[in-house]
Amino acid sequence: MVEDGGGRANETRTLTLQILTGRWFTVFASFLVMAASGATYMFGLYSGTIKSSLGYDQTTLNLISFCKDWGANAGVIPGLIHELTPPSFVLAVGAVLNFSGYFMIWLAVSGKIPKPKVWQMCLYICIGANSQAFSNTATLVTCVKNFPASRGVVLGILKGYQGLSSAIITQIYHAVYGNHIKGLILLIASLPAALSFAFVRTIRLMNASYQKEKEKEEQTVFYNFLYISLGLAGFLMIIIILEKLLNFTQIEFIGSGATAILLFFLQLAVVIKEEFNLRKLKKQAMDVHPNPEIPPLPPPSTTDESSSEKQISCLSNMFHPSERGEDYTIPQALLSIDMLVLILSAICGLGGSLTAVDNLGQIGASLGYPIKSLSTFISLLSIWNYLGRVAAGSISESLLNKYKFPRPFMLTLILILSCLGHLLIAFNIKNSLYVASIIVGFCLGAQWALLHTIISELFGLKHYSTLFNFAGVASPLGSYLLNVRVTGHLYDKEAERKMAAMGIERKAGEELNCVGVECFRLAFIIVAGVSLFGSLVSFMLVIRTKKFYRTDIYKKFREKAEAFDDDAKMIY
Repeated sequence: MVEDGGGRANETRTLTLQILTGRWFTVFASFLVMAASGATYMFGLYSGTIKSSLGYDQTTLNLISFCKDWGANAGVIPGLIHELTPPSFVLAVGAVLNFSGYFMIWLAVSGKIPKPKVWQMCLYICIGANSQAFSNTATLVTCVKNFPASRGVVLGILKGYQGLSSAIITQIYHAVYGNHIKGLILLIASLPAALSFAFVRTIRLMNASYQKEKEKEEQTVFYNFLYISLGLAGFLMIIIILEKLLNFTQIEFIGSGATAILLFFLQLAVVIKEEFNLRKLKKQAMDVHPNPEIPPLPPPSTTDESSSEKQISCLSNMFHPSERGEDYTIPQALLSIDMLVLILSAICGLGGSLTAVDNLGQIGASLGYPIKSLSTFISLLSIWNYLGRVAAGSISESLLNKYKFPRPFMLTLILILSCLGHLLIAFNIKNSLYVASIIVGFCLGAQWALLHTIISELFGLKHYSTLFNFAGVASPLGSYLLNVRVTGHLYDKEAERKMAAMGIERKAGEELNCVGVECFRLAFIIVAGVSLFGSLVSFMLVIRTKKFYRTDIYKKFREKAEAFDDDAKMIY
């Protein structure tokens, strides 16, 4: 009995260790980190506090917003760091940046430090937001390399949780701080950093394996994750509707926040079940082959050729790119026409969507929506941002596998849909901002998921961490052009015109506000036009890549993983 009890305890310890060190727990940890890393999408919720506390006009606020977008998407440095260091280091650096940047913003708006200059606020938010690029790089690249044959759905769920994070954090914020917006900034500073440090040793690269049966099992597991995340999104959607109809107390927010966290952690049950099944299969294999013989290592190569002679210099070959789907060098990818077309369409599409997201608070105020509706807009945008990411990832993956449907064509359709959201903001049909939040959120999420997946498919995975971060720079470029130079300028110009018509003169250091549909109308007509142009640009990529997407684009990953499995079978 004692021996039997000791055996069971040892079995439990072994299974627990396998769970904590397995590929599936790495996925779960990545979900958790991403679910707390979407602070940049909550800017519309706390931007009003920054504007009123520090006395900014809309152009200045949009400049700070641009610095946020630049920091969040300036991922070339974390990409290059990831080329040289393990994901744990990238994650740790991101955690430090997150806390440092947002904590300084909290000190500024709380009046605990002297009023910072505008460039200092820009620096603080750029540092804090740049942590998102580090967490993105550590989690996305790790999971794509661990599950290369399922990258579409993997990227969709991971980026989906980043989109959903603002709705999750909003529930936690109301549960902890009530309606104290300054407390939200402190929560944004502390929660993502704590989670990143907690899983810094968990998120790591592991060997991928492939068999047709295993690929189907992987897809099943990821779809189980997807169904749980859809349930969480559905629950949050119900809570948003109830919040709109009822006035939630802090106790009720505690209940809804706890339920959301519980639903998220249901994914841990999927991880445990999968690792238990894997352990059972290993035990069965050991029963069949209890004393495996390890084959000798192959003899070392006797070739006299040096590695420098075998490999073509990436610089000398930069204007002669590989076939699509092969591993491009960084210069080859950055100078390719495909990448330039993709970046131009992203500047138009992501720039327009981020302009809507970052100005959502001021749009609601200018159109006369009540203050409590602001968190509703942010949560709606967050949930549909999530749905856009998972839908673009999973649906495009299914269409690609079944019908060879090119992923860039879905990007074209998404950009056309985004025009409708921008026009709803411009013309302010009754309650249209709720619908616009849904459309813009969905399109923003879908664009990110498709952009990251298309890059991995066209340019390979060898330098993926650098390439997808480089393409992400398109987002702040578009944001600067459309948000700062167009939207902020036109808003302030209209606000000054209205003040002059009423005979009011703005005092120095006083915030500048505009009320009326005219404040954002012209700006979002321009944004809609730019997004439509972006859809035409992305259609060029559809034409260029349609032959590539008719082939088996994952064939080489299957062959490589099958070779790994064959080596494993020789040992076991």
